Amino acid sequence: MTEAETFNFLINNWWLLVAISIWTIPWKGWALWKASKRNEPWWFVILLVLNTAAILEIIYIFFITKRKKQLHLDL
Repeated sequence: MTEAETFNFLINNWWLLVAISIWTIPWKGWALWKASKRNEPWWFVILLVLNTAAILEIIYIFFITKRKKQLHLDL
């Protein structure tokens, strides 16, 4: 796909970008909030910089934080 074709695709499907943004922003906000509350600066930076359409954010919220919480309870 050339640059012009990519640009035309984005112009013709602007609603797709809006939908992805509406989906991603709340997940990113929640994941960043959890990372800051848990004092995990590396996770905060990774979540802030990488844009994975909320996939990484969901993994962090539901799997990474739960696993670390269980490790603390086992001690």
